[in-house]
Amino acid sequence: MTLRSLTIKKRPGQSLWLAGLTLLFIAGCSGTATTTASVKNSGTNAAAGPLTLESIYSSNKYQLDYPTPTRWLADGSGYTVLEQSSSGKGQDIVRYHPQTNQREVLVSARQLTPKGKDEALSIADYQWSADSNKVLIFTNTRRSWRTHTLGDYWVLDRTDNQLRQLGGSAPEASLQFAKFNPQGNKVAYVMQNNLYVENLTTDSILALTDDGSETIVNGTFDWVNEEEFFLRDGFRWSADGEHIAYWQLNTEGTPIFTMINNTEDLYPTLKRFPYPKVGQTNAAMRIGVLPAGGGPTTWMQLPGDPRQHYLVRMQWAGNSEQLLIQQLTRRQHINRVFLSDISAGKSQELIRETTESWAEYVDDVHFFDQGKRFSWLSERSGYRHLYTVNRQTGRMTAITKGNWDVIDVLRFDKSQDWVYFIASPDNPLERYLFRASLSGNGVLERLTPDRPGTHNYQISTDGRYAQHSYSATNKVPTTDMISLPDHQVIRSVVDNKAVQQAVDNVDREPVEFFRVDARDGVALDGYIMRPANFDASKKYPILFYVYGEPWGQTVANKWGGSTFLWHTLLTQQGYIVASIDNRGTKSPRGFQWRRSIYKKLGVITVRDQYDALQQMASRWDFIDTRQVGIWGHSGGGSQTLNALFRYPDTYQMGIALAPVPDLTLYDTIYQERYSGLLPESSEQYQQTSAITHAGNLAGDLLLVHGTGDDNVHYQGTERLVNELIKQGKQFDFFAYPNRSHGIYEGQGTTLHLRTMMTQFIEQHLPANN
Repeated sequence: MTLRSLTIKKRPGQSLWLAGLTLLFIAGCSGTATTTASVKNSGTNAAAGPLTLESIYSSNKYQLDYPTPTRWLADGSGYTVLEQSSSGKGQDIVRYHPQTNQREVLVSARQLTPKGKDEALSIADYQWSADSNKVLIFTNTRRSWRTHTLGDYWVLDRTDNQLRQLGGSAPEASLQFAKFNPQGNKVAYVMQNNLYVENLTTDSILALTDDGSETIVNGTFDWVNEEEFFLRDGFRWSADGEHIAYWQLNTEGTPIFTMINNTEDLYPTLKRFPYPKVGQTNAAMRIGVLPAGGGPTTWMQLPGDPRQHYLVRMQWAGNSEQLLIQQLTRRQHINRVFLSDISAGKSQELIRETTESWAEYVDDVHFFDQGKRFSWLSERSGYRHLYTVNRQTGRMTAITKGNWDVIDVLRFDKSQDWVYFIASPDNPLERYLFRASLSGNGVLERLTPDRPGTHNYQISTDGRYAQHSYSATNKVPTTDMISLPDHQVIRSVVDNKAVQQAVDNVDREPVEFFRVDARDGVALDGYIMRPANFDASKKYPILFYVYGEPWGQTVANKWGGSTFLWHTLLTQQGYIVASIDNRGTKSPRGFQWRRSIYKKLGVITVRDQYDALQQMASRWDFIDTRQVGIWGHSGGGSQTLNALFRYPDTYQMGIALAPVPDLTLYDTIYQERYSGLLPESSEQYQQTSAITHAGNLAGDLLLVHGTGDDNVHYQGTERLVNELIKQGKQFDFFAYPNRSHGIYEGQGTTLHLRTMMTQFIEQHLPANN
């Protein structure tokens, strides 16, 4: 069923089918039409002068303001933000009413100043108890794996103004994931891989587990689960506060990866952590429930080898007696959903999502009708859509339908029978707010006005208000407070007028979005940025920006930040800059689009890139096909290598940042999801890894990696260096000492990197201005 067959409500003056959008793509067209996303600025451009690397990366000229993170209050009284205290010492927690903007300091910096201290606690995060009488403060944070989850926790009781630190005599910054029970009189947390409960009335601390160690992990996760499944906080309170459900991992047998730091001390230091590479031993996972007052754990009985399955999501199933658990096979082609009774751990399969590639898990499952139904996202129709599931039978009822994807679910307003979500049925390059009836009656309503671009929302608990952020290729992000469902602006929160004016003054041609067809007829989205002072009778070198893997979309109508400005700088120097989203990228174009690259990463992905270039060259005579470059970071670095090695006569230059040249060196969860298991997929791993084809290099390559990259290991780039040397290939190589995957740490690093990249392009892909 298409979107047109649903019952749609239209806001007054709103074009339902987005016909007025400047970026509209007509389904089924040949891909020959082009559209512009912005207009060229004039008048003040000449006075602005050209962009410089220093103005982009070492000044505040294009530095954006962003709204202070908001936290909507469950009682509907408004939202809270952190603000600098008028005393200048610390931050206040302040409540605002979204409509009236009435301001009230709920917690002052003075209240958060420990006895005997001059400074208030520095607030990294905070949470309210259910009755808002207490607030839990996370402070003094430390990094655990890739995020700051270690730290100290303090509780302020607003009824008596008492501030106390949790953990007793615990080591400094050793607590993780502290949270109130629903009743607000206890706090549970993880410390050194064990679970604890602290009673706020008696000040007693109870250890719920005592087997935590370097290999037994209770209530949190190892590196790979944190990185790939976003699993960090590993325990959940029951609604009645009587039990805690938690994950336990056993990492014994998982190979240890060692990183060396040569720069911080007189002698090198080592960082060692379990990291399962493709085909290696995963941690064993299980889920248990124990009484919050102490006692034995009841383990949930789930089928299969715990080292060959992933327990990707777990939550209480709308009551305090059952858990809803999602279990993926190691190959990730089946997601099984279980209802598990906590009394004896017996589990019943309720849903099974099966594919020939990989199945998706579902975040934020919501229960309604006293737990009789719950929400679900599925691609079983060929597109990602919302369903409700009958708890007893597993029967699904479709909430949304059509040849388009639900992109992100934002809010369930159960009292009013609405679900709010992001989608863009007519244009995969944009994002808009919709709502649909939870009754399954097919009512679908678009709330975002006709303003082409990317719209994001933080919606209040009652669905009456939202903080709305908007950007487009030529519009820097702005944020307004709006009312819903009429989407009327109440006030501006952040307007970034000065930055917008600076951007408007930049001499540039419009960004143009277009479509071209791959050799098998699949339409590919792209954008092209022409040189400033463009002359269609001339020939220009072209540089492609690529990501090309399932976790990114480069072609979108949104503000591109400093990368967009750098690309614009290159156009001022006489370059064409372009990008193509090959199939498999994170574009909302359906199941087949995303799954078509299964076991073919580096093959179909760069073939699409090559095909797009051929179609573009046929369409536009001004592209100089003798001067073609490509660059990318992470997965984009991998695709850059594949393009250079597989199409050496086409790409004359490439810059690969932090790539994965050998896919067997990456982690199990990510790479096995897209490339299959070993040993049965060993041939595919060899053929899809760029290092296998390194001997074909003919163009100029700049290879860059941070030696402190704990995600995509420097090890892979070193192996590629050895292979290129073996093959007698000359190339440029730069290692940033102890930088992580983003290659940004250290004063001057980003400017240094972009300067090196710019000079390399100018040298090996010269533009005749």
